[in-house]
Amino acid sequence: MLSVDAVLALAPDESSAKAAKGLLGAGQWPLLGASAEALWGECKGSGAKPYQTQVDLAGPAFRCSCPSRKFPCKHGLALLLQHVQQPERFEAAPAPAWVSEWLQGRAEKAAKQADKAANATPAVAADPQASAQREAKRWQRIDAGVRDLQLWLSDQLRQGLAAVAGQTDALRAWHSQAARLVDAQAPGLAQRVQQAAGALEQGTPGVLAALRQLGLLQLATEAVLGRERLPAEQQHNLRALLGWPLDRAEWLGLAAAVDDTWFVLGVVLEEREDKLTERRVWLQALQSGARALLVDHSHGGRGFDQSWCSGTALQAVLHPFPGAGALRALCSVQRSVPQAGLPFPQPLIQRIANEWASLAQRQALNPWQLLQPLCLAGAVPLRHGDAWAVQVDGGLLPTALSESDAWMLLACSGGQPLTLGGEWDGQQFAPFSAWDAQGLVWQRGGGQ
Repeated sequence: MLSVDAVLALAPDESSAKAAKGLLGAGQWPLLGASAEALWGECKGSGAKPYQTQVDLAGPAFRCSCPSRKFPCKHGLALLLQHVQQPERFEAAPAPAWVSEWLQGRAEKAAKQADKAANATPAVAADPQASAQREAKRWQRIDAGVRDLQLWLSDQLRQGLAAVAGQTDALRAWHSQAARLVDAQAPGLAQRVQQAAGALEQGTPGVLAALRQLGLLQLATEAVLGRERLPAEQQHNLRALLGWPLDRAEWLGLAAAVDDTWFVLGVVLEEREDKLTERRVWLQALQSGARALLVDHSHGGRGFDQSWCSGTALQAVLHPFPGAGALRALCSVQRSVPQAGLPFPQPLIQRIANEWASLAQRQALNPWQLLQPLCLAGAVPLRHGDAWAVQVDGGLLPTALSESDAWMLLACSGGQPLTLGGEWDGQQFAPFSAWDAQGLVWQRGGGQ
């Protein structure tokens, strides 16, 4: 059974979660029904005809007749919230036609997809000689782009970063360099140059972050030009850094499967350019102790798979990226529905003492992976001067949080220690979830 926090975590944004809470009045729902497979209801809207809202509990998956482009919409969230909080308001009855037809359509679609996968014609094997020629040609372009990047990096350090910090006109050359790397088929390096330029646009405060990026770029150029000496795992990391795609089939073929119970440490939604939303799901395996990261993208407000919510656990098969110190993984099989309302696992708290050592080891194996998961036991959020920090083990960690999230986290802690999960970027800790002895009490972006 889902908890209130787990339902609110399904919201595409904080405003949708807030709007859903405002639709829980009995007078707004003239019809509420439930079966073992689904929930349904009619919610009064601005028009004469109420919106027909339905939830497939197997997902959960949502459908609503309202015109909202968000998924799930506020009506679907409100319907599921009511069932969690007041299940007695739902009449146990056969599903109406508009619900049963939708459920049948979903079942038929799933069956067709399974049949298609089972009867798929094996792909024609690519010509290995042609593939090798294409790969060799790409490496030639990358090598040329990397040598050009080395000269450019030397020029920037010779001139000094202070000369371009905060100077929009001077930084145009940085964007031009990024464009040349894209032409050289190294979009990953181009993104790092853009990030360094973005840091310098902030002026003097961004110089240190830009210098760090340039150092990693220099390390990348040395790795590219000396790649024959690198072990296979490091070469996979290098390809990922360059932006060299690895398709799902190849990934699954290279990576060993990890069949475990995965505890969701936290979920982070981040807006990208052109209405693209990135979702990062940080996971902890309860048996093997492995950490993993699932990354998904959604465009135009479309929703994500709702199986992964903070504070839940489910059995699944994950395939880690075949690189040294890699955290990214693919999920091939989900063996159970999520278990919600769980406290932070006690064995994980006992291992938190080794967090920094584990983080340092992963960073040494893959220095280009800037975001690292970090769990802190006995952490107290507090205001430190004009900024926010976390007090832990007698020291202070600078913390990256919006004012609203930071004040809510402080209120949930009441000045008492919490177990915090978050992302560490080498300079700041960005919490995404907090637990007390009873369970999850806070998550970034709302949901308490």
